[in-house]
Amino acid sequence: METTYKESAPTRAEIDALRGPAVLEFGTNWCGYCRSAQPALAEAYADHAQVPHYKVEDGPGRLLGRSFRVKLWPTLVFLRDGQEVARVVRPENADEIRAGFAHITGE
Repeated sequence: METTYKESAPTRAEIDALRGPAVLEFGTNWCGYCRSAQPALAEAYADHAQVPHYKVEDGPGRLLGRSFRVKLWPTLVFLRDGQEVARVVRPENADEIRAGFAHITGE
């Protein structure tokens, strides 16, 4: 699991070309909601270490976040073969995140 939001982000074309399950997590390193969600994220990701995780810094002018219509942080977008199949916004517990993983891993 990534631990910090990265300024450099994959392009939308790269995300659309992904095969298999993946998770995009949008937020910022200074966001209080993002920081408070990290224990639940770590707990849920522990069972899905094989799933690629893209922790993307979001904000004005960030094209990838805009292409997914991200409005609040953190926003987790669960993908299968580059297509969004589930979304969790401001998760409060690991079960919400596990439900997203269930959509992309079939578990």
